Amino acid sequence: MENLYAVVVTYNRADFLRNLLDSFARLDTAPERILVVDNASSDHTPEVVAQATAAGGPSIQYERLDRNVGGAGGFSRGVELALESGAEWLWLMDDDVEVLPGAVEALEKFTPEYSCLIGRRYDANGKPFFWQHHFVEALGIFLPVSRDVFRHSDVFRTNVGNFEGMLIKASVARNIGLPDPRFFITWDDLIYGWLAAQQTPVVYVNAFVIKKVRAQRQVDLGLRHLNDSSDLSRRYVMRNRGHVAHYLRAHGKFNRAGFAAGTALTFLKELTRLVLVERTLKGAGALWQGWRESRSILADAGWKPMPSLPVYPGSGTRSD
Repeated sequence: MENLYAVVVTYNRADFLRNLLDSFARLDTAPERILVVDNASSDHTPEVVAQATAAGGPSIQYERLDRNVGGAGGFSRGVELALESGAEWLWLMDDDVEVLPGAVEALEKFTPEYSCLIGRRYDANGKPFFWQHHFVEALGIFLPVSRDVFRHSDVFRTNVGNFEGMLIKASVARNIGLPDPRFFITWDDLIYGWLAAQQTPVVYVNAFVIKKVRAQRQVDLGLRHLNDSSDLSRRYVMRNRGHVAHYLRAHGKFNRAGFAAGTALTFLKELTRLVLVERTLKGAGALWQGWRESRSILADAGWKPMPSLPVYPGSGTRSD
């Protein structure tokens, strides 16, 4: 892959970031550049980046924002910088994972045919993490695929993204625009993958390239795990359904009754998470607050999707 840029967004996780940067340095084939977007961290993140830069290895570009704009805002800025710098491929990465040896070579095998792909990952315990979902447009929700998607093929076509290792070609990113910073957190990567799927096949590939480092409380449901969350995440899971609805409308795929049912299912899922994983109902108020905020977003008659981007000098031709 020519001009592969890893785009990493971080916020007050300096030690996780150190581990991630160390894992990049151990790769036989490393990205051309690691672009770290710091959401105004108050910990020792700048020192960690400075130490990694001084140690040599892959080139690191550090962008410190003046305020926390969330993961969505961080990835929006990171993708913008990478495209301006001439990246041909973008590897979008949260800060609480590490890349595994041979990751770039494993993904590169699929890039001649696919322009947007997601590798597999292990959880913090070293076990395979179930990561295969599909966005059901009629309901406006993503659901796990209830089978072994790699039983007969190393490629499974989907229509969602994940910023824990999503690889996307620059021409596709320019066509669909930057990740939408209005999401702040949650839904941003899923919808970015869905937008890509409107342009080109988006696939999961049977290659383990990422390991989650940050441990999470979870309940094993057999097919998948249900992880813990936070009040902030619960609020934005519900709030951002307003933006999801607008994107569906913009593409002529919004179903009012189906979306209402999907919203109810999302609320119930988060309540189930509270009861089974966190054994409380105290976060229900955050869900209710997020739902009220989603109504205001839905009522915004001036809402518009993120625009496509121009071709920057030296960045190649834009795809159809």
